[in-house]
Amino acid sequence: MEIGKVPNEILEKIVFSNISNKRNEVLVRAAIGEDNGIIDFGDNVCVVSTDPITGTTKDIGRLAIHISCNDVSTSGAEPIAVLLTILCPPETTESELEKIMKDASQAAADVNVEIIGGHTEVTDGVNRVIISTTVIGKQLKSKLPNYEKIKVGDKVVITKYIGIEGTSIIAKELGDKLIDKIGKEQLNKAINLDKMLSVVKDGVIAGRHNAIYMHDITEGGVYGAAWEAAEAIKKGLIIYEDQIPIMDVTKEISDILEIDPYRLISSGSMLIIISENNFDNLKEELERFDIKATVIGEIIEEGTYCIKDGVKSVIDSPGSDELYKALK
Repeated sequence: MEIGKVPNEILEKIVFSNISNKRNEVLVRAAIGEDNGIIDFGDNVCVVSTDPITGTTKDIGRLAIHISCNDVSTSGAEPIAVLLTILCPPETTESELEKIMKDASQAAADVNVEIIGGHTEVTDGVNRVIISTTVIGKQLKSKLPNYEKIKVGDKVVITKYIGIEGTSIIAKELGDKLIDKIGKEQLNKAINLDKMLSVVKDGVIAGRHNAIYMHDITEGGVYGAAWEAAEAIKKGLIIYEDQIPIMDVTKEISDILEIDPYRLISSGSMLIIISENNFDNLKEELERFDIKATVIGEIIEEGTYCIKDGVKSVIDSPGSDELYKALK
């Protein structure tokens, strides 16, 4: 299999098909396009998500916290606590482990979550440090998104810009190769995009404005997220590529490395489905927190499409993320 997240077809065929036992308390369970699981606890629900960091070796403590907290926020929930598992190869130094923990602690403070436990181990079963986080969030059951309310004409919105995480990772990993082509100023701009990785505020605000569906744009980029969203809501959608916000530095790096920025890992950007009536209020509040919100498409009856230069084409199931092509 290719490096990266297991393709959705294999998830359906091998992973999800072997999850047989069900509990009535589980309101949202494993499925394509779902970023978290949700457990019923009466008036409140427990929202949980887990994710590893495998695509980079730089700033992984910070990334580990933000990525899982982002997933919890896609239901509009507030992240509360984090379980942190760190697997270190034998050559890892104490100072390297300390940096990971300091970065994770700072990221946790940034989004106001507490690291409540986990597991730390030195093992020859990995050849570099691997971190996996599980985040626990809380939300009122009455505020959970209801996909049945999604209707044709509802707007597909994304926050900030595509390619935020991918651009930052590539700049950190390949900086020596890129600096002569894009210059020190642009390289530093790309590296510092990691300051925009959290979508917790995006999700909480969108929840207040009756967002009907949210999806953290991770592996597979904006088109991968669009395909997965259509699978989750059981409706179609159409995306207009010329409306998708992308930073110049992301375009520049993508052109140099000959990768597709629309299929580049994009943590830091949230895909939101919301009614046209609620969009203006959402956009206004997000912008008060300097969070850009852009309509990039709309809901249709069926099918997942993009329009580029006036040509309509099908959006396929996401394959291996362009990040791995860039680093390879």
